[in-house]
Amino acid sequence: MKIIIINGPNLNLLGKREPEIYGNQDFEAYFEELKTKFPTVELNYYQTNIEGEIINKLQEVGFTYDGIILNAGAYTHTSIGIGDCVKAITTPAVEVHISNTFSRETFRHQSYISPNANGVIIGFGIKSYELALESFL
Repeated sequence: MKIIIINGPNLNLLGKREPEIYGNQDFEAYFEELKTKFPTVELNYYQTNIEGEIINKLQEVGFTYDGIILNAGAYTHTSIGIGDCVKAITTPAVEVHISNTFSRETFRHQSYISPNANGVIIGFGIKSYELALESFL
């Protein structure tokens, strides 16, 4: 099974950015833990702060991978293009958010990805990625 985690803007700052919301662990260390915990899964990781690069990556993997775990960060709430891309590809995608977006600012309650995703996992901290991964197994 081949799964990719795609992280959007500012998620490269996990472990440093607002630890009261996002925790203290950096994503690269967590990703290594996931690879160890799920050794039979070919797990890949991609992070970018650029909206078009998320779309390019989704198009690149969206017809050949078995699953996409997508945390588009703030683009979740603004990018019709990313939402349209998730709709256009055939690889199932699970939308993930570390924080409970519904307990935060009102603008975070809207997602352009959710209507096109196979599922949404919100608010379980960094463990949200593991829950998304388990949903593919």
